[in-house]
Amino acid sequence: FISVLTYLTRDKLVSLSGGLVFAAASFAVSYVLAYLITKIFKIRVGRRGTFINMFVNANTIFIGLPLNSALFGTKSMPYFLIYYVMNTISTWAIGIFFISSDDPTRDKTEKQSFNWKKLLPMPLVGFLISIVVLLLAIPIPGWVSTTFSMVGGIVTPMSLIYIGIILADAGLKSIHFDRDSILALIGRFIIVPAVMIIILKLFGGSMPKLESSTLIIQAAAPGL
Repeated sequence: FISVLTYLTRDKLVSLSGGLVFAAASFAVSYVLAYLITKIFKIRVGRRGTFINMFVNANTIFIGLPLNSALFGTKSMPYFLIYYVMNTISTWAIGIFFISSDDPTRDKTEKQSFNWKKLLPMPLVGFLISIVVLLLAIPIPGWVSTTFSMVGGIVTPMSLIYIGIILADAGLKSIHFDRDSILALIGRFIIVPAVMIIILKLFGGSMPKLESSTLIIQAAAPGL
């Protein structure tokens, strides 16, 4: 919420529409490639949905945000927010269906249901509310801004601590590399960033260097 109001303006929001289009195109191409690879390499049922999500969707909040802040600083926040929104929509509007439909234990005759609340996780809700506030020029009291800024300031260090705890709990012995996991890693760290680079090279000639760099780095972040 605070990041949007701090780093975006109405004019800036309009100028970032191109980034949204390029990010959306990158996700679309990545889904097609991921699906084709599951067929070509015969990824078994029960792994396909997770494989596709690992291939396509990045962990933008816990890893992508601190990574972006470390590399490019706060000036890159408007561009990060663009990728974050597209990544969240991709995960909860498309990716979740690949996982839910790939459950080998599910009764095929059972009707699938979807929890639409999951399409709006709290960070995205904060983003959408802030866009409304920005477009309508609603004044925010100073004490609200200060409080939210203090809370927002702990996101990066807390996310790094959280990731460390998760890795420590899991342990290195839990990591096993087989063909499927190697293919997923190649997709996440090589193919998807390459797709983003190609799209930006072909169509993003006038895009600011910082914006293109942010989109590429986020496309190369670890899987969600």
